[in-house]
Amino acid sequence: MEERLGFIHGEMELKVLILFILRRLPERAAFDELTDMTLLTDGAIDYFDFTESLSDLERTGHVDKDGDGYLITEKGKVNGEAMETCLPYSVRVRAEKAAATLANLQRRRGMIEASHRMRNRGGFTVHLAMSDGLGPILSLDLLTGDDKQSALIEENFKKNAEKLYGKIVELLMNEL
Repeated sequence: MEERLGFIHGEMELKVLILFILRRLPERAAFDELTDMTLLTDGAIDYFDFTESLSDLERTGHVDKDGDGYLITEKGKVNGEAMETCLPYSVRVRAEKAAATLANLQRRRGMIEASHRMRNRGGFTVHLAMSDGLGPILSLDLLTGDDKQSALIEENFKKNAEKLYGKIVELLMNEL
């Protein structure tokens, strides 16, 4: 790793930054999410240095790759926590903000379900559900004509679940 203008100046600091970010997430981070958060935290971090450091952390058992995402291991939590004060304060603040934003998105994704399946007699059933973290607040099954329509409904529900829930409640509460 060559000398650069950012705040992260070595391989060890970069590895600690990756662990710092992962430790603050409620679930695994997709590769592109982790990459974006890390590179944006210190704009001088090189993509290739990042991928090499992430691979080293996986090889040494600090990080596990689970499907298409990365999770911090217990070893990574312990070692990362012990070393995180080596990161400059401004980097920690930016990393915490980035991790908090992703953590909120992860929690939201965990509360919204959308799937579809083909029916025996034709058409598809799209299942849409939403919870508040304590239990379900909406569960809806819709008949659709084809796979493309089903996928569009799923995508729109995932993007607008809260707004759609509010409109459904509003419609049900008002006299027609």
